[in-house]
Formats: sequence, structure tokens, C-alpha cells
Amino acid sequence: MDSNVNFDYLKYLSASSDKKAILNELMNAYGKDVWNYAYSITRKWDQADDITQEVFIKVYRNLSTFRSESSVKTWLLAITRNMTLDYRKSAFYRKVTLVDFFASRGEFEQAASTEHEVLGKMAVNEMWDMVLKLPVKYREVLILYAHHQLSMKEMAEVLGVSEGTIKSRLFHARGKISKMKES
Repeated sequence: MDSNVNFDYLKYLSASSDKKAILNELMNAYGKDVWNYAYSITRKWDQADDITQEVFIKVYRNLSTFRSESSVKTWLLAITRNMTLDYRKSAFYRKVTLVDFFASRGEFEQAASTEHEVLGKMAVNEMWDMVLKLPVKYREVLILYAHHQLSMKEMAEVLGVSEGTIKSRLFHARGKISKMKES
């Protein structure tokens, strides 16, 4: 099956009440997109792993709530964004981030962490580095537009803002990338 799960197939699976089969199809088709989007917001592999797992648990529990008003991909990316924002607000996230901050300032500063090595490998080109340096609101629109190829309308649905806001953010994100290229 290609990367876009067919709505008729999804309805067929729903009718047969085989939630595991539906989940398996969604994970195969969109698991990488969900993980990449979570990583693009958090910039941490372990958090992207946790969020991806939580997204698909939530999808499994709420399959019956999918109303086909948007594409499956848009629905999953909206859930991913909301889960990521919730995760970042949680006390656990704040504690881990604080511990990471102090650990990097102390004796561990000289030893390159696994996270930094992974980030270095992920940032294989200059453009990806620049995109990751952007504030989240600009990074999100560029990734949704360029990587996930969502329309303005779909991006507005995922982010919960107007299409005009999406256009504005894309314009400003491109401007910031241009400035980074010049320096």
C-alpha cells in the first residue's frame, strides 16, 4: 500500500472492526511522517519516539472519531502536534530539559553526547540546519509544506490557525532562511 491510506480501505477495515489492522496500516503508511514531525518540533530522538508511540495509542483508542473531514495524514499530523505541545508542557519534559541543561554545563560538557552526534548526522545539509534553527512556528510551516506537502488549508487545520496566518508564517520563514544564507 502506498503512503496514502485509501479512505475506502480504512472504512472497510473499520466496518470489520479490526482496529489492529487499521493501526498497522496507519503506522506503516504514516509512522515515519509522524516521527519526523515530532522530531522537527522537539529536536530530540527519544522524545520523538515517545510522542510517536503516544500518537498511535491515541489513534487506536479514537479510530471511531475520524470523520473524513480531512485527510488521514492531516488528522495524524494534527494529533502529533497537539501531543508534542502537551508533552512540552508536562512537568516531566521541563525536568528532563533542566537536567540536560545542567549536565551539559558541567563535567559532561567535554564529552560529545549521543544526542549531539545524532543531531549532527541528521543535519546532513546546511538547509536542514537552518530550518532547525528557526522558531517552532516557522519551522512547522516549512516542514509541513516542504516535507509533508500539505496544502495551505491542511496546514491551517493541523496548526489551528487561518490560511492567512499560514501564508504569513511561510513568507517570514523563507525570509529568515534567506537571511541565514547571507550570513
